[in-house]
Amino acid sequence: MIREYQNIWKEAKKELSTSAHGLDHTKRVYELCKKMEDENTNSDVLLPAAILHDIARYEEDNDDTGEVDHAILGADKAAKILKETGFEDRQIDKIKHCIKAHRFRSDEEPVTTEAKILSDADKLDAIGAVGVARMFMLAGEFQEHLYRDVDPEEYVEENMAKNGRVKDISEHSPNLEYELKLKKVPDKLYTEEAKKVGRQRLDYMDSFFDRLKKEIDGKI
Repeated sequence: MIREYQNIWKEAKKELSTSAHGLDHTKRVYELCKKMEDENTNSDVLLPAAILHDIARYEEDNDDTGEVDHAILGADKAAKILKETGFEDRQIDKIKHCIKAHRFRSDEEPVTTEAKILSDADKLDAIGAVGVARMFMLAGEFQEHLYRDVDPEEYVEENMAKNGRVKDISEHSPNLEYELKLKKVPDKLYTEEAKKVGRQRLDYMDSFFDRLKKEIDGKI
């Protein structure tokens, strides 16, 4: 267990029960945030936000209505934890903004340095070799296909809600997640360091899914 912010980590651990968005993911995002922060960053905003950013993910993943947004719900849950831990209201508001704005399809744009770093760190952990591994963890958890050779535009029309949620997760697959979402991650990054790392990680994913298709087609 990371020694800093022990009480916050303790509360977050109770909520982080899903595989790809669990404690390991949170620790990686936390470490990426520490790597990207500088002397102008408020660590007491950024790091608690990193610890708590996915604490409502379980509720979203198990919501059949598609109405639960883990970023919005998570910000509210985080506020209660932070209040009990002794954080001031002004700090809590800044942390809530970071959490609300971290989601890929969030309606709230990150405007502070801390929110931009958290958003970038969370997105970087969704791509590259780690991103591939996480996609297949989720595919197994939700009984997705290993691979689907379908037209992405037709798939969106048939199986994607307006809010970006997949209607029937059993019809989804990692390569579709890559084509419809993760390819766009570098365009959603804010910091220069994240953009550099993001391009490298996306190059790996390009080669991985190209190889996967060739193997599935029996060409290799």
